[in-house]
Amino acid sequence: MQDITIRPARTTDVVGIHAVIQPLVDSNILLRKDLVVLYEAVQEFVVAETAEGEIVGCGALHVLWRDLGEVRTIATADSVRGRGVGHGMLVALIERARELGLERLFCLTFEERFFGAHGFVAVDEQIVDPDTYRQMLHSPDAGMAEFLDLPWVKPNTLGNTRMILAL
Repeated sequence: MQDITIRPARTTDVVGIHAVIQPLVDSNILLRKDLVVLYEAVQEFVVAETAEGEIVGCGALHVLWRDLGEVRTIATADSVRGRGVGHGMLVALIERARELGLERLFCLTFEERFFGAHGFVAVDEQIVDPDTYRQMLHSPDAGMAEFLDLPWVKPNTLGNTRMILAL
């Protein structure tokens, strides 16, 4: 991975982020993200960039609550898969979560082995208290609905594993 840099995303990276995730969207591995959504969330992303300036990976950290964040949209291009790029991005996102004071990170994933190798464990139960759950229901964010396991997102999340990491 020596020729790849992990860094915070910029608005000029959004088209490259979109290109990296689109094949995974087409395969029903990731949820579709419109360009406008990516621009709105660009500050949450890190990217993996080659020495030539090509974006070959991305991942985002989204704060869900006072102590809880979510790793979202972590993806790599086929050309770099298996070279440690995903690992580098996840390490950067975990470090950012610690800097923000988060205590737990959540993910909804098909990649149990990858996240498990980084300390995430599968969970079935609700991981927030009932009062927090009720407050989180007010969020318009689709990712929050996935986290809360609301019925209207079920068709998009079937087969995914809910995982959590204590920081």
